[in-house]
Formats: sequence, C-alpha cells, structure tokens
Amino acid sequence: MQKPAPDPQPASIPLPASTARVGGLVLAAGAGSRYGMPKALVHDAAGRSWLQNAVDVLVAAGCSPVIVVLGASGAHAAALLNAGDNDPASTNGASAPSPAAHSARQHSAARPTASVLVVHATDWAEGLSASLRAGLRCALEQPDLVAVAVIPVDVPDLNTATVARLMGLSDAGTLRQARFAGRPGHPVVIGRAHWVPLLDTLAGDTGARPYLREHDVEAVECGDLGTGADVDRPD
Repeated sequence: MQKPAPDPQPASIPLPASTARVGGLVLAAGAGSRYGMPKALVHDAAGRSWLQNAVDVLVAAGCSPVIVVLGASGAHAAALLNAGDNDPASTNGASAPSPAAHSARQHSAARPTASVLVVHATDWAEGLSASLRAGLRCALEQPDLVAVAVIPVDVPDLNTATVARLMGLSDAGTLRQARFAGRPGHPVVIGRAHWVPLLDTLAGDTGARPYLREHDVEAVECGDLGTGADVDRPD
C-alpha cells in the first residue's frame, strides 16, 4: 500500500492573509517648540485630542496594533490616551468641553477596538529620528506585522480613507508615501524588510526622508482626500 505523502514543513506553508497585519505608528514625542507645547497634548477647537484622533484614524483604517511614541510630557499624554477622550485642562484655553466635544467622547467610546502600545522615547530631544527609532524597535517585537503606517501627531485633518489608500496590498517590501498635490506627506507605509536598514540610517531630526528618497519610495496621490497639512504653529 502506497504511503501518503508527508505533510509539508510549516515553513513552506504561506501565512493566511488574515495573520499578516499592518500596524500603525504615531510619532508624538516632540516638545513642539514652535507650537508652544507638546503636540501630543493639543486639542482642537471642539476639545478633541490630536493624539486620540491619530490613534482612532489608524484603528479605523485597520491598523493593529497602534504604536504611540511619546517623549516630552509623556506621562500627561499617556493619561489622555488612557482617558480616551478630552482633558478640559489642556484644551488650548477652553474652560470646558463644548457640546461637540461631548459628541466626540461618545464617538470615541464606540470606535473599533485595537491594541495600543505606548512607547516612551527617553532620547526624544535628539529629534524625529529618536521617535521613529523607538517605534520601529517596538514594531520589530510584533512578529506578525508586515508593515507599519507612520503618521505624526500634528496632521489633524488626516482621515481613514487616506490611510486605507496607502495601506493597500502592503507586504514586507512596501515603501509608499502619500502625496498631496505632488507634495510629500503622511502616512508613510514601511514594510518590515526596510525596518532594520532604516534604523541603521536614522539620525537627527530628518526621520526617514533620506531613506525614502534613496530607495525610490512609491508616491500615492491623496490630494482628493485631504490637505495633508501638518500644523507647526497655533492659529
């Protein structure tokens, strides 16, 4: 009697698509010197936290986990995330949350769930590279992540549709950046194969920009979905 063929080795079995995840990465460690306060603590006119909004947008786009890198005033920023809504003492001068802020809290409570991993970059004062370094190192500890969608905390008009367009059919080799009317912006989706080489290049306050340029990042136009504007100074 012919013996059945042996089962294939586990290494030869492709992973189901459902196990290959794209994570989110929020860079929110800076002191916000030009803004006048850490942007991780900023709220919009309705009392909505920029930090919580960034997390919610990534979660709604399907990112899991969402890694949040904090630094300046990190304990206060982490408390905002734990609260999940508004902090009346940090609403840029507003004495109390508005009705719109109350509505934002209700929306926040109903948002999709995903794990949020908070990382504190002790060397955050070195610049953007320190935040990205801390986030990528955390991502490397998540074995089922194939890519991360990276955004700074100071792009408050970023929406789920933009993140979803960039995520697309991401894999370990993906290197993709949003463009807004031809101007580079966020998110940037970085596949796992790029994480270690990118880490080796990070220095100062330039982040991933030189690496993206040298490795022919794929540009994805998103000007029809938003402005992509980052906010450096209060209105």
